[in-house]
Amino acid sequence: MTQYTALITGGSKGIGADLGQRLIQRGYTVVSLSRGTPEWSHDALHHVEVDLTDAKATEHAAKDIATTHKITHLIHNAGVIRPNLVEEATTDDLTALTQIHLGAPLILLQACLPNMKENQFGRVLFNGSRAALGVPTRTAYSATKAGIIGMARTWALELAQYGITVNVVAPGPVQTDNFWDIIPRGSEREAELAKRLPVGRLGTVRDISNAFMFFCDPENSFVTGQTLYVCGGASVGTLTL
Repeated sequence: MTQYTALITGGSKGIGADLGQRLIQRGYTVVSLSRGTPEWSHDALHHVEVDLTDAKATEHAAKDIATTHKITHLIHNAGVIRPNLVEEATTDDLTALTQIHLGAPLILLQACLPNMKENQFGRVLFNGSRAALGVPTRTAYSATKAGIIGMARTWALELAQYGITVNVVAPGPVQTDNFWDIIPRGSEREAELAKRLPVGRLGTVRDISNAFMFFCDPENSFVTGQTLYVCGGASVGTLTL
């Protein structure tokens, strides 16, 4: 049996935790990178504490992980929003979100790539966002999430010859801590947003991990460079949060 090891950023809770648990159920080893201690545990889970906005710290963590684990799946799930109107947006926001959304996965991939190339297999996945299409108060977030799509498409072209696929899952409004940090849980605003979605409800963590599981599957080798919007239809038209 082939042994798979998934490196998941932001694997301590929410989407990352659900995905990690599901991969372990399929026999994977999971390495989670996050700033906090995971809200779950398993013998097949290995946790590395790191702040992905710190490039040097990320480089050290990536080197250590690549030395001790043969990573087959890199899943960049961690993200930060920093919402504000354009008048309050700052270049510091852009710098920080560029590092966590684009710089961190670049560092991690470069560390994991030699093993993937040697084995002629790899799965690289991003947690993108419907916000890449534009959402009010998301200057830095939308810009860097849109950047993920371009970077993933470029990597897909470069790495396909090595059996490595690169894809993006782009969630819409999903019930996670990031979402509730902006829209109060159980609020009228949350209920109204759900009604405006074509499917009439908010997304769940499981909705998103379902999509990741598809792209993770070693049998799905003919799909690369794609962005799958898992957004309840929000990407079809306009949506104001």
